[in-house]
Amino acid sequence: MGCTREEFVGWLPKATQHATLQLEHDRAVVRAGAMTVEIAFTPAPPRRIALLSLPVLLVSFRISGADAEACREFIRYFDLCTRRGGG
Repeated sequence: MGCTREEFVGWLPKATQHATLQLEHDRAVVRAGAMTVEIAFTPAPPRRIALLSLPVLLVSFRISGADAEACREFIRYFDLCTRRGGG
């Protein structure tokens, strides 16, 4: 993702619909009903385009306790909440 760790952590409450959230340094565990989502995030070297430098955060999800539709809906909403404006 094109964000800093601090930005990402700030987005988590809204992006997870204010579900129960446990935050460690590089990992968040979200519990929403029977679903558990483990989100790991690690800073990576920035992307550079000429003099422009963009932050990069490697993010991975592991979802358990939910069917495929619930997983898709969680990721869809999370993606919607973490998009940046532009266009």
